[in-house]
Amino acid sequence: MSSSAPGTTPHYYVPQPSRHPAFAALGLFFVILGAANWVNGEEWGKISLAAGMLWLFWVLFQWFRESARESETGQYGRKVDLSFRWSMSWFIFSEVMFFGAFFTALWWMRSHSVPALGGVDNALLWPDFKAVWPSTAPGTTASPADIIEPFQTMTPFWLPTINTALLLSSGVTLTIAHHALREGKRGTTVMWMWATVLLGFSFACVQGYEYFHAYHELNLKLSSGAYGSTFFMLTGFHGFHVIVGMLMLFFITIRLMRGHFTPDRHFGFEGAAWYWHFVDVVWLFLYTLVYWL
Repeated sequence: MSSSAPGTTPHYYVPQPSRHPAFAALGLFFVILGAANWVNGEEWGKISLAAGMLWLFWVLFQWFRESARESETGQYGRKVDLSFRWSMSWFIFSEVMFFGAFFTALWWMRSHSVPALGGVDNALLWPDFKAVWPSTAPGTTASPADIIEPFQTMTPFWLPTINTALLLSSGVTLTIAHHALREGKRGTTVMWMWATVLLGFSFACVQGYEYFHAYHELNLKLSSGAYGSTFFMLTGFHGFHVIVGMLMLFFITIRLMRGHFTPDRHFGFEGAAWYWHFVDVVWLFLYTLVYWL
């Protein structure tokens, strides 16, 4: 039960027992079950994956709506606000480690694995192997045994550069919206938030076209050797984070239009903004290391 009456601000808020964690876990179970079987050729895996995702999104929608209601009725005090800030900070730190692992894998392959495969120790196994990066044709790092089709690498011009401009611009519009909210200018905040959401959506659309271009014109695929796998893993996971961040900002904008948040109490807004700025910074590393180097 609640630790205080509605409208007050207790140090700690103890919610009633909730079905949401168990239902979310159930949805994740069918997501993982479906994904694992889909990649192994089972057609029913698609249905399980889609059903699990729909179930999970419905549970999360109800869960977040309930949390927003608790916040707007004054159930969250200073201690709860502080716990939210620490929780979001640790979550973003875990995301830093997540992307750090993939960036490290890219560095390790380029600086250690590929040169080692081209060394004297492996000369008898692959006498014609060319230890160069990026791998662009059979006989190079893409495929010593010529089992991977030739492909072209992705350059920074122009789609990745356009996306860089879109993300950097979205960081500016989000900052303007934050300052407007702190000054109590709700209409201005909503306007700049919609601009931020639109820029995030534009980024996702441009990346989708980039993938289409890579598959159909460059023959660059996830199976295109070490280069293809790291390219799609890094850009794909980042694109997923962009979509998640865009949805966060979208729902925050809807809440702003419904009168939620005040100049002094708006951590829901700040948490989404932290996440979006993190996505921006990751893209700058990705843009430099994947597209330029």
